[in-house]
Amino acid sequence: MSAVLHVRDLRKSFGGVAATDGVDLEVVKGELHAIIGPNGAGKTTLITQLFGALKSDSGTILFNGRNITNEPAHKRAHMGMTRSFQITSLVMEMSVLDNVALAVQARDGSSFKFLKPARKIAHLRDQARDWLDKVGLGARADQPTVNLSHGEHRLMEIAIALASGAEMLLLDEPMAGLGPEESQQVVDFLKGLKGSKTILLIEHDMDAVFQLADRISVLVYGRIIATGNPQEIRANEDVRHAYLGEE
Repeated sequence: MSAVLHVRDLRKSFGGVAATDGVDLEVVKGELHAIIGPNGAGKTTLITQLFGALKSDSGTILFNGRNITNEPAHKRAHMGMTRSFQITSLVMEMSVLDNVALAVQARDGSSFKFLKPARKIAHLRDQARDWLDKVGLGARADQPTVNLSHGEHRLMEIAIALASGAEMLLLDEPMAGLGPEESQQVVDFLKGLKGSKTILLIEHDMDAVFQLADRISVLVYGRIIATGNPQEIRANEDVRHAYLGEE
């Protein structure tokens, strides 16, 4: 399978401390690839570098064969890469439906209609409702966003990421702050996406990771120490010593 994302020797330091220290990573089309590692391993720094919100010190990032190492985040988004929880900030005074409809509107390139509220454009509203139904928030569509729980805001962000139409989703701990039922709802939803989207997932919930991942890369002190399928990662002595043994 062809690599959608190809990363070589990616590095970023803060005050002499290496957050990412020569990361090599390959994500193939249609796979759900998880990155796990202890706190402080550099996971969020890595995903922020990949999306272009943080400039790397050195290394190369290829997306669909194109060198995007020095491209800003908005250009990466136009190329088909999106990051949950950063691609947009929720507008709390707007309804849940309006927030998602705006993402659909932006994807459709219909910015000339922004004077006309997205909720009043039938096909935008219908698509937004469809995405909200898919993440289990259909019944909350007409509520003000501020009235939703933290977990529901996370689900909204996933709906918005998907509504953007991106080919590759960078999901940074989508289960954070969710209760058991909401977490399983996200897991089940992501299972349904497998194969249709390429997903890079950072997640601390190991049960979710081992349910979802086609492959897992383990990041420790800014370096990937192992990559393999869930069975290979579970059986890897270096991984168990560095991370899984802590759980």
